[in-house]
Amino acid sequence: MTINEQSRITLHFELALADGQLVDSNFDGAPAQFVYGDGSLLPEFEAVLIGMSAGDEASFSMAPEKAFGAHNPSNVQTMARSQFGIDIEEGMVVSFADQAKNELPGVIKSIGEQQVEVDFNHPLAGHTLIYRVKIVAVEEA
Repeated sequence: MTINEQSRITLHFELALADGQLVDSNFDGAPAQFVYGDGSLLPEFEAVLIGMSAGDEASFSMAPEKAFGAHNPSNVQTMARSQFGIDIEEGMVVSFADQAKNELPGVIKSIGEQQVEVDFNHPLAGHTLIYRVKIVAVEEA
């Protein structure tokens, strides 16, 4: 059976930056399982699997626009340091609430005496990613 829009897919996957830095992998553990279109994977990450079968392996280069988007400079905000009631460090991920009270993670980019720069872009935004898969099983969902 080949992967289509009505498939339950079991696979090993690896995500790496274009320079080879590993971001995530389950090749050393249990494979992941999902139903096509259930939101577990980004649509572009699912689309490249169409037509693959159990035993198939492939690598795909995913441009930022097909992965986590381009880095948007307007998503980097400067905030008053006094707004932070916790000890913060550069690189730290801090949870904020947007106007609708939804959780919004931000990465502390820089800390000044009066201001803190926070990046609300996805950490992988702006990066070309190498997506490697090995299909373990394909079933009808």
